[in-house]
Amino acid sequence: MLITTTPTVERRSIIHYRGLVTGEAIIGANIFRDMLASMRDIIGGRSRAYEQALEKARQVATDEMVERATTMKANAVIGVDIDYEVFGEGGMMMVSLSGTAVLLSGEIPQGKLPTTSE
Repeated sequence: MLITTTPTVERRSIIHYRGLVTGEAIIGANIFRDMLASMRDIIGGRSRAYEQALEKARQVATDEMVERATTMKANAVIGVDIDYEVFGEGGMMMVSLSGTAVLLSGEIPQGKLPTTSE
């Protein structure tokens, strides 16, 4: 499944717009407390534990969005937007993605990227 933040895909036409697709993942406050308790990996103001938790949440939200697009018989999601939102008194964080599921013309052969001369 092709996922892009752009509204079009070079050298491919949109055959059909399937509709809006979303994916969400929520990280609970206890995850942050657990990470704070074991924060020994802070180097230069970055925490690998936080980064890994956000990466996991982003992947879960992306997988959910792709699953919904696949159900709609799309082969791409265009115009993808990703948002992070902190809400609730407990400090919960939500990662949400949204985009437009589409059916694109043609397929790019596996392992071969198009060049400008093709």
